[in-house]
Amino acid sequence: MSKKLLPVTIISGFLGSGKTTLLNHILKNQVGLKTAVLVNEFGEIGIDNDLIIKGSEDMIELNNGCICCSINGELLNTVSKVLERSEKIDYLIVETTGLADPLPVAMTFAAGDLREKVRLDSIITVIDGENFDFEINNTSVAYSQILYGDILLLNKCDLVNEEQLKKVETFINKIKKEPRILRSTNSEVGLQTILSVGLFETDTFKFDKDKEDLEDNSHDHSSHSHNHSSHSHDHSSHSHNHSSHSRDLINSIEGFTSVSYETFEPFSLRKFQYFLDNQISQNVFRAKGILWFMESERKHIFHLSGKRFSLDDEEWTKEKSNKIVLIGKDLDHQTIKKQLSSCRFSTD
Repeated sequence: MSKKLLPVTIISGFLGSGKTTLLNHILKNQVGLKTAVLVNEFGEIGIDNDLIIKGSEDMIELNNGCICCSINGELLNTVSKVLERSEKIDYLIVETTGLADPLPVAMTFAAGDLREKVRLDSIITVIDGENFDFEINNTSVAYSQILYGDILLLNKCDLVNEEQLKKVETFINKIKKEPRILRSTNSEVGLQTILSVGLFETDTFKFDKDKEDLEDNSHDHSSHSHNHSSHSHDHSSHSHNHSSHSRDLINSIEGFTSVSYETFEPFSLRKFQYFLDNQISQNVFRAKGILWFMESERKHIFHLSGKRFSLDDEEWTKEKSNKIVLIGKDLDHQTIKKQLSSCRFSTD
């Protein structure tokens, strides 16, 4: 069996964009998973005292299972300290400073001993919709934060008009090709759209099959060019069933839906790669699945956040099949199902 690596999300964004507000939103709404949040200053978080079980100089434990740790200037040591705790955690979130380039932080998790213990799930960049700097240049930290963000959270949308928001989004599109942009007020966004939790776990897949018949006919689609970075990581297994809870939360967010697809025929690896590179909608923010490829005897665990995806393998212990769930806004369910159906090895 493959090692179970701890998923890590990095929260980036310039000063005052709403990163700490997003952290508070996550801490208050995380359900069923033990999440560790690493921050630079406790004082900025302002955690509700009613949530705190106990606290020390560098760690606060909350009654919902989350812990909050102070980085104290040394990220690697803090991560190691969290991983060495007797009580294991399910998820790790790191808030960078507003003046930090997220890439070196991401590389911390891809190098050395940590790469054997954690996997980088995504980089979320929070953007200030009200005070966006249109003078960003190629060498600025703010530019890097947008460039390396897998999902961009355009925040403070209640404080500006639609014209300003469109202007910011147009500017972002000049920096980053087909960015995944989520609009928010007070950094409030469905956690299923930004964190890799709640839809399924690798050992006991919880799958909500659509009642609609799966379409077998393939047809032409507009082509989109996606540059995915593929990482060889294993995935954390969670023994929590949030599938119905997650679906309810997703459906409560205006325009967001989840698309489920299942087939007991293998995929062609080449066709699935084509789907990722040329067909998948930029409105898909998350995708997860257990995949069966004709070219491989192994079970493949698939995660996608923004444009970043990972595809890892382990032994099959149950009947082989393809099961995948995609989350996004204003998704064309039938088109996505036809695209996935055309990935089947038997399809001409």
